[in-house]
Order: sequence, then C-alpha cells, then structure tokens
Amino acid sequence: MDEAERSPVVELLQRLAYASARRRVVPAPEEGVLASYVDHTLLRADATPEQIERLCAEAIEHAFAAVCVNGLYVRRCARVLEGTGVAVCSVAGFPLGASTSTTKLFETVRALEDGADEVDVVIALGPLRAGDEAHVASELDTLARACHAAGGRIKAICECALLDEAHKVLAAELARDAGCDFVKTSTGHAGGATIEDVVLLRRTVGEGVGVKAAGGIRDAAFARALIAAGAERLGCSSSVALVAGEAKGG
Repeated sequence: MDEAERSPVVELLQRLAYASARRRVVPAPEEGVLASYVDHTLLRADATPEQIERLCAEAIEHAFAAVCVNGLYVRRCARVLEGTGVAVCSVAGFPLGASTSTTKLFETVRALEDGADEVDVVIALGPLRAGDEAHVASELDTLARACHAAGGRIKAICECALLDEAHKVLAAELARDAGCDFVKTSTGHAGGATIEDVVLLRRTVGEGVGVKAAGGIRDAAFARALIAAGAERLGCSSSVALVAGEAKGG
C-alpha cells in the first residue's frame, strides 16, 4: 500500500468502531440442501429497488444463505432481512479489482456500516500477475482486518479465468495467509466457475478457508458437482431455478 494511502486507511479503520458488531453468522451448509449453499445474487448495473426487494423475498422463501448485492442496496437488504437468518453480502473493487486499496477499503467499510455481513473483494489482478505480491498481500490483509474488526467475513475473488495455474495458487495462498474467510473463483464477468478451479483452490487453501464458486451455475447437477469438488458456497443469479431443478432431481 502506498504511503499516501496510509492516513485515509487509518481513518477508515477507525470508523469501524462505530459499525454495528451484530452480524448474521451464516451456518455451515446443510448437506444435501442446495439452497443452504447459495448466495442469491443480483449485481447487474440496472437492478432496480423492486428487483432487490424480490431478491430478498426469494432468499427468505427458499432459505438461501445470503443475498449478494451492490453497495447501493446493502442498507435496504439489511432492513428487509433483519431477523430472517439470511445474510447480506456486498462487493468491493467489483468487477475489475483495479481500484486503489483505499477505494476498496472505503467500499468495504461502508458496506459493513450499512449492515453487510460479508464482502466479496476482487483482488488486484494486475499487480498479482506482475509479481507484486507485497501489494496484493498488504491490500488483502487490510481488508480482512477491516471485515473482522466489524464482525464480518471477507471473500477474495481470484478471477481464475484470467490467471494461469501458478497465479491461481498464488492468489489463493495470499488470501489464505491474509486471513480471508473464503476464496472465490470468479466475478462472472471474465468467465465462470469450473470444477478444476474449485479443486485447485480447495487443495491450495486447505480445510480452514471456504471456497465459493460463482459464474455460470445454472443447473442443479453442475451445482452439486461444484459442491462435491469442495465448494462451500455458490454465487448464483439463477438460484430459484437451481433449487427447482434440485427438487426435480435435475
């Protein structure tokens, strides 16, 4: 992290003292119950408040693990989902990961202040590929400390479709060592989840860190295959159809 960023970072971290420490703790998924693995996701740029309200209603109806929304809608979701057991997840540095560390931290802190329980952060892909491990590690460490200080959890998005195997492993190792709670395969913008990437991430981080698969998960059979490969959470925008397919054995 650049020296010029350190003062704003300290100020942002201090704000977390005023963020509510009351977070929804997402229970471990229930084996065989697909809905309990799902982050019901709506991150489209043109998502309307009415669509977000429907997303929350569907999450309650189907007992999804969480909803995942852009920062604009975190406060609305937190209010609607209060007392339901469905968590609120937001994003930072989404979808490119190319914003400054301070910008990602501001997004993270604001999401936590607004009631998010989890934040999915896109890692700094350019510095990672250029060999600047120190930048990636410092950024992830700061973001993980911010989430944990407010009682939240962080998922590091590795955007596997843009990385070779060595960089996927490195990204997962840096996220694990920074204290991230999950590593995540994809934003869904550059490419979707694959069985191979889930297996690689699970093998790299071990059992102490979660793996989230996201992008292109549209049928129950593929979802169950990702879970069998080691995924503990699934980011899906077609979640309702997914669980309907499970009910039909599809």
